[in-house]
Order: sequence, then C-alpha cells, then structure tokens
Amino acid sequence: MLNSMRKHGITLAVFAAVTTGLTALVYTLTKTTIAHQAALQQKALLDQVVPPEYYDNDMQSECLVVSDPALGNGAPHRLYLARKNGQPVAAALETTAPDGYSGAIKLLVGADFGGTVLGTRVVEHHETPGLGDKIELRLSDWITFFSGKKVEGANDGRWAVKKDGGIFDQFTGATITPRAVVNAVRRTALYMETLPSKLDTLPVCGASE
Repeated sequence: MLNSMRKHGITLAVFAAVTTGLTALVYTLTKTTIAHQAALQQKALLDQVVPPEYYDNDMQSECLVVSDPALGNGAPHRLYLARKNGQPVAAALETTAPDGYSGAIKLLVGADFGGTVLGTRVVEHHETPGLGDKIELRLSDWITFFSGKKVEGANDGRWAVKKDGGIFDQFTGATITPRAVVNAVRRTALYMETLPSKLDTLPVCGASE
C-alpha cells in the first residue's frame, strides 16, 4: 500500500513539475508577442482620440499620472502627452463618468490645451444593452460627435443633451447615459486647459502606481 501511494505521489509530482515547466515556457515564448499586440491596440486607440497629424512623438512613452476630482473621482488616471516639434500640444486622458445608469463609465478623451475635443472613446461600461450601450462606437457613431467641439467655459450651455437644452442627442429611452458622458467629456476638456502649467509636476506612469 505504502509503495503504491509513494509511486502515485511521485507520478503526480512529476506531472505537476512538467505542467508548470510547460506553462512557464509558453508564457516566456508568448509574452513578447502579447505585449506587442497590446501596444498596437493601445496605439490604435490613442490615434482615434488624438489624430496622428497632431503629434510627432511617441505618446505611449510619455505617460503621466493625474489625480483630480474633475476626472470623475480621486483615482489615478493616465495621461498620454502629444508633442509637435517638441512642444506639448494635446493629450489623451483617461476619465470617468461616475453617474452612468449602471455605474461608472470609463472614457479616453483626447483634447488640445485650448478646450477643443479631438476624439472620445468609451473604454469600459455596464450600461443597458440596446439602450445605453449606444455610447460604443461598434453600435453607434454617437461618440464621434464630440470631435472638434470646443468648451467655451464652465457655463457653456451647449455641452448638454438636447433634453437639457444642449446640442448632443440623447438615446430613445435612455437619457442618463449620454448625459453622464457629455458631462464627463466637458469636465475633462476644461481640465485639459489647466494642464500646461502642471505637466512638469506630474509623476510618470509606474513611478506612483
């Protein structure tokens, strides 16, 4: 009995060691490819919110960390800086609409430092399928309407859904979701105007995360 148990124990140990080794080998062989694909996907997303003609630097390598209630909460948000001829001209900034219908909506907003939005994309949400999920580009082009819109101060009444007197469409049967997104993009664009004087003081991604 003892010999049989010992034999099975050794077999299991060898199997576990081989399985662990194979897992480690597969991870080592694929991690570079996975990282490369992730970088390409991130670059594609950044180019959707800050068009490539606006910058000539590597935005992904100029990542800073911002924490401010204007971005929807006090959590750290990543900022990717766009430069042209060495000068900061715009940024892609993670932001949050905390008041979505089904919880927080995470966004990536590209804007210049004069309050003009260059592009907006939804990164994560839990809105109702068939109603609030029209904020996704794959379902509707609604999110593209922000491109080229400028925020003229904190009291710019145009930055609201039409039901509230603004210029942005709401969805049939769903006003809370687009209202939350419009307000978040407006707050973020206004915050962008204050950034040039803060850039030198912001921590680099990874240093404080």
